[in-house]
Parts: sequence; structure tokens; C-alpha cells
Amino acid sequence: MKNISILGSTGSVGTQALAVVQANPGLYKVLALTAQSNASLLISQALAFEPVLVVIGDESQYLVVKSALAGTSVRVLAGEEALCEAAALTEVDLVLTAIVGSAGLRPTIAAIEAGKDIALANKETLVVAGDLITSLAKKHGVNIIPVDSEHSAIFQCLVGEGNEALEKIYLTASGGPFRGKDREFLANVTKAQALKHPNWVMGAKITIDSASLMNKGLEVIEAKWLFDLDADQIDVIVHPQSVIHSIAQFKDGSMKAQMGVPDMKLPIHYAFAYPQRISTDFKRFNFLEYPELTFYPADNKTFRNLDLAYTALRKGGNMPCIINAANEVVVNAFLQDKIGFLEMSEVIENCMEEIGFIEEPGLNNYLETDYHTRIFANQLVTK
Repeated sequence: MKNISILGSTGSVGTQALAVVQANPGLYKVLALTAQSNASLLISQALAFEPVLVVIGDESQYLVVKSALAGTSVRVLAGEEALCEAAALTEVDLVLTAIVGSAGLRPTIAAIEAGKDIALANKETLVVAGDLITSLAKKHGVNIIPVDSEHSAIFQCLVGEGNEALEKIYLTASGGPFRGKDREFLANVTKAQALKHPNWVMGAKITIDSASLMNKGLEVIEAKWLFDLDADQIDVIVHPQSVIHSIAQFKDGSMKAQMGVPDMKLPIHYAFAYPQRISTDFKRFNFLEYPELTFYPADNKTFRNLDLAYTALRKGGNMPCIINAANEVVVNAFLQDKIGFLEMSEVIENCMEEIGFIEEPGLNNYLETDYHTRIFANQLVTK
């Protein structure tokens, strides 16, 4: 029995993770559940899974959750410090970090410092502070097992291989709902169009990121830290069928690809079971249903966010933190119809130019960079 904390249990990854737990009652036990503001779903989950601890990030919702669970043995807390407590529970073996955005940084640090293995679904943690997180993981002997389908694919391809044998990786992208469109078309797209992903069912923020290719840009930065790679060793190719989740290329010229139906429960289940593979009744891939697998170059001139992410990766320091904070602001603004689709890249680039660069940041520098970038980006989107 593996004891698990799920940070961000009401989101897309969190709910699918609970489905994996429910399908394997003898393998996993949920000890903590956290959500930012979806109190009603968090309450339902707590009643169904009976964790030791439940945390609601929005402190104004504390009494709602507390009263609803008053007749149970579940302890209820609220706020950021409580999220860190849920991440560091003594009895927990594995922490799934599925909190959206940079809010996952501090709880992830708390989990690592408590010696907990991390199932990482919060790519922003490594984007914001990859050097800090990976150094802490080494110091505390903690495994970081990626849950993003692309990074899970590379992780699986590297099992049994030494990192020194790896030449480069290819992260696949579906291309999102606007694959092949030009900037004239993108200038007028709506949030309803952007939220219609062709292959994956995801939360609103990551779906918009996928449409703008920022999600792939953030994955490029995350891959640098997960697999100790340079920017030139990470390539992005568009693969509309989302069957090949990513590819590892080795120094002898051979390649490994991890394949499967596009279903997030697969990488979640792999991360939970690692280092074992455990049988599932998930849908199996059928080659006859996919007579063609196609690949195209990523268009980083039309979708400028991918190019901005590579620029931030090469610059290093706090630059990835800047683009992440700015992106969170502009995606929220786009979802509120405050700015257009193409304007998101413009605001991000402006932040990269104006926010102070720090070559070797520490945790406080990251937190301050995040804070000041959000203020500046919000000023830009409200002009």
C-alpha cells in the first residue's frame, strides 16, 4: 500500500488521479487532498476517500469545508502553510503535485525537504526554480517522477539507459486547435475556440497554453531540469494524433518512443506504481485505428510563445520565472476577454525586457520576481 497526498485534487489531473486510486483500492491510499477554491468537489472527494487531512487554499471557504466534514475524522485546514503541511505528512510515501501554476512551488519544496518522492504534474515548479528543485531533490534523495505525458514518455524511454547515452529528445505536440493557422486568423480567435483541444481533456489554463504553444515551451524548460539537457538537445515536433508521446534519441543513432492512447491516467498510474508496471483495464492502442502517424515542424514564428520559452531557457537565471508569471497573468486575462490571443505573447515579451534579470537567483529572488512580474503584467493587460 502506497500512501499518497494529492495537491490539486479537484483539477483535471487530480480527479483522474483519484480515478486511478479508486481502480486500485489495494495499492494506494489517499492521506491528503487539497484544492484552491472548489469546496463542493473537495468535500465530495473527502467523503469518498476519507483522507487524514483536507486543505482548502481559499481561506474564505474554510468554514464551508469544515462544517461539511464535521461528522468525519478528516482534519480540515486552510491556506498556503496548510498546503505545505499536506505535502509533508509523515506517513505519506508519494506527493502528486497537480496544483496549477507557480503556487505549486512552496508545497513541492516542503515535500522534498520532508523526503517525499514527487509525482510532478506541476511543470511550473521546475520552470520557475528548476535549479533549486533539482538540487534539493538530490540533497534529500528524492525521486521526481514526471506526470506530464511527454516527460513521462522520456522518463520511460530512459529506464535501463544511462543519461550519458542520451543525445537529444523530441517532445511531441498535438499542435492544438489552431495547427496550421496564420497570425491573421489567430488575431481574432475566441476563448471558446481556444478551449477546444482536439485530443486531450485538460483544465482551462493548460488548454489555452496548448493552443498558444506556451505549454510546449514550458515543457522544454522542464525537460532541461528533469533530464539535465541543454536547449539544443530538446526539439519540438508537431504530431497531431498524440499517439507518440515523446522520443529519446541516443548517441548511437537509435531512438525510443513511448506510445499509447492520449489518456492522462496512463502517466499518472505509471508515476504512482513506479518502479513497477501494474495491470490496468485502460483502453489499448490499436494501430489499425491510426493508419497514419504524421509529424510536422513546430511553427514558432506564428506561435511566438515557444520561441520566447527557448529564449528564456538559454538566458537562464530568473528569466523562465518571468515568462511563467507573465503567462499566468495573460492567460487569465484572455479567459476574461481582456486581451486577444496574440497579445499574450506581446505582454510576455515586454515583461522579459523590463523585469530585472538575476543570473543566480535564490528562493526569495524567485518569489520577488514572480510578484513584480505579475504586477507589471497586470498593468499591461489593463491599459
